[in-house]
Amino acid sequence: MSELSAGFTRQRKYIFTLLSIYVLGWGFTSYQSIFLGLILGTSLSLYSLWLMVRKANQFGEALEKGERVRSLGMVSRMAIAALAVLIATEYPDKFHLVSVVLGLMTSYIVIMIDYFIQSFQLRK
Repeated sequence: MSELSAGFTRQRKYIFTLLSIYVLGWGFTSYQSIFLGLILGTSLSLYSLWLMVRKANQFGEALEKGERVRSLGMVSRMAIAALAVLIATEYPDKFHLVSVVLGLMTSYIVIMIDYFIQSFQLRK
C-alpha cells in the first residue's frame, strides 16, 4: 500500500469518528442545525479528500507512463464546496452555514493533525 493510500485510510477513520460524534450531537442536543451543517460539510469534505487522493494516484501513474494529466481536480473540489454552501443557503432552517464551512475544512485539518502525529511517531 502506498504512503498516500495508507494516509487516506487513517484520515478516513478519523473523519468517520468525527461524523459519528456529529450524529450523536445531532441526535442528543438541541443544536441540530449546527450538527447537521457539520455532517453535511464533513461528508462532502471526505468526498473531496477521496477525489484528491484518486486524482493524485492517477497523476502518479500518468507520470510513470510518461503521459500528460489534465488536472488534479481543483475545479471539482470547488464545485463540491459551492454545492455545500448552496444547500446550506437554500435550507437555512436545517443547516447552519458556518458549520457547513467548518465541516468543509475538516479534511484539511485532519490531514495536518495526521501529519503531525505521523512525524512525531517517526521520531521515536
